[in-house]
Amino acid sequence: MSSTLLNAKDISRAINRISHEILERNNGAGNIALVGIRTRGVALSRRLKEKIEGIEEVTVDHGILDITLYRDDLAEGIQKPELKKTEISFALENKHIILCDDVLFTGRTIRAAIDALMDFGRPSSVQLAVLIDRGHRELPIRPDYVGKNVPTAKSKRIQVLLDEEDGEDKVMIQEQSK
Repeated sequence: MSSTLLNAKDISRAINRISHEILERNNGAGNIALVGIRTRGVALSRRLKEKIEGIEEVTVDHGILDITLYRDDLAEGIQKPELKKTEISFALENKHIILCDDVLFTGRTIRAAIDALMDFGRPSSVQLAVLIDRGHRELPIRPDYVGKNVPTAKSKRIQVLLDEEDGEDKVMIQEQSK
């Protein structure tokens, strides 16, 4: 059984709000870059980039981060890792990097992303933008920008569908399949 938490309009409003919050905190877009964590973090970061560029009328650097080799659950052998390309074609130095992901849960994905990011340079700061913060942190990581806080039971699953990957925009909460 599942229920919808956010529809397409809700997601659009959240992206609009987060874009404005990023600009306000960073005094404009002059020194920021957006980096999306594969897979849905990339779609989120691209939408934020487009919105920010439309507001500020500037070009914002954008990158894609694959964290597969940085994950701490690879040793368990549960998953067969599928390597994809990291695409960061700009210097991180003197930039405020906005790391983007769809759901923040334990914080382990973000830890892996920060480790991966640091292999490309030393940014002025790393800020975190997420569409959904569902709680249950295992590491001391908190988002700077949140589309929606959704306190959940660990038994629940948050599924983010984005048009670029799934053909529709929707966030659902559902019982975990056994």
